[in-house]
Amino acid sequence: MPNSIKIALLDMNDGQPNLGIKNLLELTQEFIDRYGNGISYQLFDVRSKCQFPKFEDFDVYISSGGPGNPHFVGLEWEEKFVKLLDQIKNHNKENNRKKYLFLICHSFQMAVIHWDIAKVLERESYSFGVMPIYKTDAGMDEPLFQNLDQPFYAVDSREFQCFYPNLQKMKKLNMNVLAIENSRDHQSLSRALMAIRFSDEIIGTQFHPEANPEDVMCNLIDEKYKAVLIQRIGLENYLNTLELADDEDKIKRTQVEIIPGFLKNAIENLMFNSRVNHDIRIQKNI
Repeated sequence: MPNSIKIALLDMNDGQPNLGIKNLLELTQEFIDRYGNGISYQLFDVRSKCQFPKFEDFDVYISSGGPGNPHFVGLEWEEKFVKLLDQIKNHNKENNRKKYLFLICHSFQMAVIHWDIAKVLERESYSFGVMPIYKTDAGMDEPLFQNLDQPFYAVDSREFQCFYPNLQKMKKLNMNVLAIENSRDHQSLSRALMAIRFSDEIIGTQFHPEANPEDVMCNLIDEKYKAVLIQRIGLENYLNTLELADDEDKIKRTQVEIIPGFLKNAIENLMFNSRVNHDIRIQKNI
């Protein structure tokens, strides 16, 4: 590999234990094991320790979900996070070697707020479960979704959600809604937004594409967690989630397609760019 490639995993869980980070670490390590030498990763505790990667040192970023209100209250880590969002976006406008970013749940909501492209509202009740995700027309053409059904299924966990996209502004910024919560004929875009392509290099999802079905099942049948979850979402939703989580054709397919596909696309583009620059340098020296 002409140059080393470094992946930054941004932990947005505010010091709370979370399976999402465990699953992201596993997916990243599996990817590195498969693609060989020259790729490495580092984990950063963004919210509780205000840890951030040195911008020039990293090529690929994955920012996790996390608890709480995504609206800004002036904390230092919030300012550094949105600075990073803009740094990546501006860097990609001015450089051939791009930087790649995947935003999940809380991170996705913060990006939507920062770029002011939709409303982020608190739900009347907590949403949790294995949910159908409906692709929009743009989503049907999204490479990361092409091997997934319409609808496909993913783990959804949210107290806030993105509504009412400013489509005119999104078009001007070359952003596209890729997926929504549900399809309702002509009112489809009034449904909660579940995925957005912010640019060729930046994508985000409201749902959790990293979720491992085995870990989800372990949580669901844990007696302490089970009682709390049934109280929050009801017995019917709990049983439905239990059934869907155990279906090999549901969240497992989403897990093996989206994050690995994002990493594969990013690494291949970075490797290609490195080879092109290497060849150009050789030609200049001939």
